[in-house]
Amino acid sequence: MLKEKIAARGLPALMRMNDGRAVKTPDDWRARRKELIELLSREEYGFTPAAPDKVSGDIETSADAFAGKAVQQTVRLSFDTPKGPFSFPITLVVPKAVKKAPVFVCVAFRPNVPDTGLPAEEIVDHGFAIANIFYKDVTDDSAVPDGLAALYPRDEKTGWGKIGMWAFASSRVLDYLETREDIDHTRAAVIGHSRLGKTALWCGAQDERFSLVISNDSGCSGAAISRGKVGESVDRIAHVFPFWFCGNYQAWRGRDEEAPFDPPMLLALVAPRKLYVCSAEEDSWADPESEFLGCVAASEAWTIHRVPGLITPDELPRVGEPLMDGGICYHVRAGSHFLSRTDWLYHMACRERFGV
Repeated sequence: MLKEKIAARGLPALMRMNDGRAVKTPDDWRARRKELIELLSREEYGFTPAAPDKVSGDIETSADAFAGKAVQQTVRLSFDTPKGPFSFPITLVVPKAVKKAPVFVCVAFRPNVPDTGLPAEEIVDHGFAIANIFYKDVTDDSAVPDGLAALYPRDEKTGWGKIGMWAFASSRVLDYLETREDIDHTRAAVIGHSRLGKTALWCGAQDERFSLVISNDSGCSGAAISRGKVGESVDRIAHVFPFWFCGNYQAWRGRDEEAPFDPPMLLALVAPRKLYVCSAEEDSWADPESEFLGCVAASEAWTIHRVPGLITPDELPRVGEPLMDGGICYHVRAGSHFLSRTDWLYHMACRERFGV
């Protein structure tokens, strides 16, 4: 049944090079991976500038948190750009009970820790650190070229959009965490919800240092297949939020079936690392079925590495029954568009099971 559903979407070939050759080996995949990053950069998210040579972190505040179980710090990260220095703050929470804690790099809608959508004490109790980025501290969620957006030259057609900028900042957080002796930077997950779920995917697709990439309810232009999708469409998202993407993305409004790319290509760029895609039963705008089928379609990129992708029965997933046996994990939970405690418990169970 699932093969028929995928075939009906008419997806562009994932495992075929631009010159028509089939991708048969991991080395072939490395070459195909470069093609896909170039394609998605040119047509959707925009090209990401080179990483800065150095990211420094100044601890501005530090205090015990959660009954003394953790240290919570405000750290200001700084690096050079083509138009001068840039800095933004993160909130870093590190459990005391773990010598080198695996970390969640959270791209968040609010700076608060803890917060709705971020059960920080429970995360700490499971032995994980949190590095929380308030996305508007990087650049505003608008067409205004402020913050990071003002410091890099931008081509109208292929220059990065705001999703690319938030993703870039997430990687700079990992640059800093690599300098910390209390963080296990080899076990770093990047996580985001909704538009920030798209951000987490684009960050993790490009930055292979992340051992786990988590997309929560990312929907259109995120995890959900565009062809045949219900709810939000490329036509609508590119019209209402053009500043999230590069200028070329406008050319694909209403032309989903003609585009040489589709979100399974984005998901596949995480292979062979661990990917976790999450949906909510009532989130028809994001379209859980298209998010799930995106995972099924992307699985070929894992199998080429002799790692199973999404391991699932030949049926649509059941609510509240996570699929965690393969390189791609997936769940659809009850409820609506939200990053919930239930989601976090599944994420932590995945990390504990696989050591990522």
